[in-house]
Order: sequence, then structure tokens, then C-alpha cells
Amino acid sequence: MAAKPDHKLYQFHVSNLRSIEIAIRNTALSTRKAIAEQNQKAVVSFVRLYSFLLGAWAETRLSKLLYEKNGITSDERNTVLATQSQIDRWQKAVEVAFRKQYKVPSAALTEKTLPHSAFSRYTSLIDILNNDLRSIIEIRNKLAHGQWVYPLNNEGNDVEAEKYNSIRHENLLALQFKMSLISSLAAIIHDLFVSLPTFERDFDQHYKQIITTRTNLQKRDYDEYAKMLVEKRQRGIKKRKK
Repeated sequence: MAAKPDHKLYQFHVSNLRSIEIAIRNTALSTRKAIAEQNQKAVVSFVRLYSFLLGAWAETRLSKLLYEKNGITSDERNTVLATQSQIDRWQKAVEVAFRKQYKVPSAALTEKTLPHSAFSRYTSLIDILNNDLRSIIEIRNKLAHGQWVYPLNNEGNDVEAEKYNSIRHENLLALQFKMSLISSLAAIIHDLFVSLPTFERDFDQHYKQIITTRTNLQKRDYDEYAKMLVEKRQRGIKKRKK
């Protein structure tokens, strides 16, 4: 069977993305309800499901980026797809985009080969991937294999402590902020793929949103968020009884 043309594959990725987004919205609603009802077992299960869906959404969002009209070439796309892990593909997509637009075909991307502002932006985006989004992008594979409590190493003979802690300490509020981070990052990469002037014009606006989201991710208190949902439900119950 012949491969589908790029524009058709793009449409497939768009449809997949929309379907996952519906699942994410409904999972978020169910999670908030479980939090409000103080049903901790349900909260844990829904957070695991949200984490899995967010990882799938991130993968599909990148696939959509790789098939954007007037974006990267098929050879550049294949360079991204040749990498093994999802986090590596995101990093390679950023690298390929900077190489494309700043005409650096093979030399290392440094402050010598890129303009100062471009290199600063490049390192900032890689930093976001490594420090804020790596866990959610990488954990999807563990969750997809049913490792919802104890993620195992590649040999399957022990627990991966780092991923175990990542799963154990995840919560709805943080996941929502991480989805916002991925959205902002994808918007930046889209601009870089399609139009250098647009990228340079709008980067600061997108990055300002990233800074705001990062601050919320670090400082917003989940316990306060959960308390607010519980109290809101209790007020609703009292109001209906009157």
C-alpha cells in the first residue's frame, strides 16, 4: 500500500490530537470530582490516566508539528524520527528547526555558530524539555505497559526509583501546567519551522507565558487547590439542602 501524502498524514494527526484532547478534558473533570469528593483512590487512578493521555498528546502534538505545511522537509523530518525516544525527538526537532532557519547545516549549535539571541533561545527551549517536560514525556511508555504504581527498569527486574517518585508525586494541577508548557513550546517550534520572522517577533510573548506557567508549576500549592474543590462541593451540598 502506497504511503499517504503529507497533507493527509497531517490531517490524521490533527484528528488524533482532537480526540485525545476530549479524553483529557473529561479525565480532568472526573479527577476534579474525585478530589472534591475526597475519593483518594479514584484521584490516584485518574491522575495516572491523565499522565498517560498527556504523554500521548505530547507525542501526537510533535507528529503534527513534523507535518506542518511549509515546515521542515521530509529529510529533516526523517532526521527527527530516526531518534529513538520521544524526548530525543523533541530535542532533535528543536535542533533541526534552528539549523534550518539559521543556516547551520552540520556544525555544533553554539554561541559562535548562532546569533547570541538565537543561541539563548535554543538553550532555553532545551532546558524546558530537560527540566520540566522530560518526566511526562518519558513516563507515558511505563503507564502504557500497565506500570501505574511501580515502573520497572528495562530488564523488568527492579523499580526505577526516579520514575516511581515521578508517578507517585504527580497531581492534576501540575499536569495541567505541564500541558500548557508543551502547548507554548509547540507554538514556538511551529513558528520556527514555518517562519523565522514570526518566530523572532513572537518568541518573547510565547516565552512570557512559559515563565508564568513555570512559576505556577513551582509555586502553586496542590493542597490549597484540593481544599478549594472540596469546600466548593460542600457549599453546593449545603445550598441544595436549603
